[in-house]
Amino acid sequence: MVTSWSECQRDADTVRETVSSLLANVGSRDGEVSDTGFGPEWDALFEGGYLFVPSDGHDGGTLVEALAVVEEAGRHAVRGPVAENGILAGWLLDQSNLPVPVEPLTYAPAPLVRVDRGRLTGTVYKVPWAQDVDRIVLLLELPDGPVVASLDPHEATIVAGRNLAGERRDTVVLDGAAALIHELPRPAAAEELHARAALTRAALMTGAAARAVELTFQYTKDRVQFGRPIIRFQPVQAHLVQAAQYVRAAQVATRSAALAMTFSPDGSSTEAAAAKIVSSHAAGLIAAATHQATGAIGMTKEYELGHLTLRLWSWRDEYGSEAFWSRWLGENVLAAGADATWPLIAGQSPEPL
Repeated sequence: MVTSWSECQRDADTVRETVSSLLANVGSRDGEVSDTGFGPEWDALFEGGYLFVPSDGHDGGTLVEALAVVEEAGRHAVRGPVAENGILAGWLLDQSNLPVPVEPLTYAPAPLVRVDRGRLTGTVYKVPWAQDVDRIVLLLELPDGPVVASLDPHEATIVAGRNLAGERRDTVVLDGAAALIHELPRPAAAEELHARAALTRAALMTGAAARAVELTFQYTKDRVQFGRPIIRFQPVQAHLVQAAQYVRAAQVATRSAALAMTFSPDGSSTEAAAAKIVSSHAAGLIAAATHQATGAIGMTKEYELGHLTLRLWSWRDEYGSEAFWSRWLGENVLAAGADATWPLIAGQSPEPL
């Protein structure tokens, strides 16, 4: 049972170290696909029980620990719905009193889908790994409130798609699809889910960015030009310092938001928004700095860096872009009024914006 932020963070650090060691031992970063349609890293996480549905800490792993797993998955470029399986889809089913399968799950918001006589009609775009999972979990926005739907992918027509990094982002077409449907008992859970989704992408970017900087540091130490390692040239050092600073900023914002959402889930959308803004901003700058320092080799398929930066560019726009969350944060700060601004900055506000 977790009783304090420091204890929760220590547990997350332990999980992070364990998962990092596990994925390093699997050691596949070349796009190898396993029988599940994902990769051996996914298999190691899934079979090891690391893609769990987060709890409040009384009965199992916390959201902080689950996001630590996601961060390491980003570092190792794991193929599969690591963020969606437990943190989003599994949690949403659990909140809605619907069965949570043990097989792989994915999640997507579905504002264009409608329910007619218990069946679903509409189109959902950019669903992560829809072709490869056992169930697709959707959050519908209906006039009477949010509704959760869980369906077999075979009930839908799935048009294959991919993001910039080559990860599956499929279009799901529903034409009278049968599904398990249930109202979301706690309406505030819908806003919490949106914040959780943004936070998963912040965690993925944080992990990938840290690995990109590690690779670049090592490359610039090994690469010799004009008789000395290029890391000793001041312009290269400037790129590395800037990249390392932004990695740390993303880590602080993301891990702090994870702690806040674990202990106060109904009032932490602001922290999640800030984490997504900071990590998305950092992703672009880190990708530019690391490629500037490594030159042409960073863009080759054989070198790991390009696989990471393609993911950074893709993830920064998923579940709300930097511009979307910046606008959301600004509007909510203005709506809260001047008296709430300093408590919000200082982390003293007991109520959500």
